[in-house]
Amino acid sequence: MTTLFCVSLAIIAYAYAGYPIVMYLLARLFPRPWKQAPFDAPVSIVMAVHNGEARIHAQLEHLLSLDPALIKEVIVVSDGSTDGTVEALQQNSDPRLHTVILPEQGGKATALNHGISQATGEILLFVDIRPTIAEGSLRKLLSNFADPSVGCVAGELVLNTDGHDAAASAVSGVYWRYEQWIRNCEAAWDSPVGVYGGFYAARRNLIRPFPDGLILDDMFQPLSILRQGYRSVLDRSAIVYDTWPGKVSGEFQRKIRTLAGNYQLFAEAPWTLGPGNRVLFQLVSHKVTRLLVPYFFVLLLFSATWLGSGSLLWSVMAAAQWLFWLAAAASLRVRLPVIHRIASAAGALLVLNVAAVAGLYKFIFTRGPLWKIWLPKPAALAAGLPMEPGRESV
Repeated sequence: MTTLFCVSLAIIAYAYAGYPIVMYLLARLFPRPWKQAPFDAPVSIVMAVHNGEARIHAQLEHLLSLDPALIKEVIVVSDGSTDGTVEALQQNSDPRLHTVILPEQGGKATALNHGISQATGEILLFVDIRPTIAEGSLRKLLSNFADPSVGCVAGELVLNTDGHDAAASAVSGVYWRYEQWIRNCEAAWDSPVGVYGGFYAARRNLIRPFPDGLILDDMFQPLSILRQGYRSVLDRSAIVYDTWPGKVSGEFQRKIRTLAGNYQLFAEAPWTLGPGNRVLFQLVSHKVTRLLVPYFFVLLLFSATWLGSGSLLWSVMAAAQWLFWLAAAASLRVRLPVIHRIASAAGALLVLNVAAVAGLYKFIFTRGPLWKIWLPKPAALAAGLPMEPGRESV
């Protein structure tokens, strides 16, 4: 039982601390800088929308005004919209706007494939209906393509949690800052294994079709480009603002969908786990271990509790774990004095790990398209919630 405790602790420690430290050291000791210079290539913006009537007018105006000299076309794919999205698109007379109307909803990946097939720009910029791109960020993003080894570039996501409950803000904010730091280390050494799907660009000649129904397009495409010998990078100066769910329940459901998407990706693209993937070490350490960690947390608690019956030290270690998880659960409901920061981080950890287990369950037992696991109602968009969550691969 002691061995079980030690093995479980080692795997958990590696997943959340060991791997980030390893990546930090690799990025500092063996960095791979890339060239940045003005790169004025024609850009095709591709956006998939489902029932986006509440935001489509504002987002089109925003996208078309980004940089007229660079934006060759904005391709919007209506993915089976049943509200006023199609009518709103038809009211816009800008000649650069091209619309693709799909009568039935097939999921974001399928919609993007339709948009990609229509694109003619040298660079394709993938965006969602929610994000606001900061002024000058498009040119900053494009400057990374001056390096011929770069095939995909993602910007820096800044989360807006104003007006959301403290627990949801802690879950999304704490986790996302931690995740971005790891991705930046991965990019400095070679390439991240996933990017923020609401604002990333890729060379059109390197883009491969998404498997129909895929959830994690923002993980599949960077890995596919990597497979062709290019790299993905992150540009922290290319800022994009987005809004996250305002309730813990929304964040939890989004995490379930994203983590189920990890299993789906490995099933749809098994080459991602093959020896030919040059970032296999990062993928296993960053993604696969995260899917396994929940079960090792259970084993850690079970083994310490079992051993605690005959030892004061083990009793203390078991009690500490029980208190940690109780504080984590409580932090999702109330703000705990004194230990608020620690409890909030514990709450984020609890949400992530329960969602990982639920994601596996959904992947195995969901009947029908997996991307339909959770889609909020159209009214949610007006409140700033994602129409199709999970745009960052966890």
